[in-house]
Amino acid sequence: MQQILVLDIAGIPYDWISQNDAASHYAANKVAWELGDQVFLLRGGYNKNGEQSKIAIRPIISIRSNDGLAKNKRHHIPLGDGNRLLYARDKYICAYCGEQFAYHELSRDHVLATSRGGKDVWENCVTACRTCNHAKGNKLVHDFKPLIYVPYAPCRFEHFILSGRNVIADQLDYLSAKLPRHSRLL
Repeated sequence: MQQILVLDIAGIPYDWISQNDAASHYAANKVAWELGDQVFLLRGGYNKNGEQSKIAIRPIISIRSNDGLAKNKRHHIPLGDGNRLLYARDKYICAYCGEQFAYHELSRDHVLATSRGGKDVWENCVTACRTCNHAKGNKLVHDFKPLIYVPYAPCRFEHFILSGRNVIADQLDYLSAKLPRHSRLL
């Protein structure tokens, strides 16, 4: 089932939700505005006149502000425990040899090794093939190989592109229009 991109009233990405959850927002009259050409039609039950209820859902909806939305809005995007988002940010390219690899051939490298005080944050992590990561160990970058690209923390719009599944054209166009010029996703 296609996921729906939820924005706050200002158009900042908040969450990916199911069509059923989106229908709840429509039914509660919490959708402030909507975008997208594609329409997902959900059909419900029948009333006493035999009419079936229907809700048309757009791929991008803005929810009127509420306490939950304000509380859960993250300004900092966490790196997380898995490497899926990191590898996607780096396009599955090793930061040292420049080769592109399959997911299972990659690992997370800390530019400044954690044994040397490096943190597990976006700005200190890059995608590395297992060979390069093993060869680098806890060496400093200037004692190993220069980085092919600089690590950075993705903005909210990049994060939603990276974390989305089956992102459709309307959603991708909306999110891509807000990407910074330095984004590797452009």
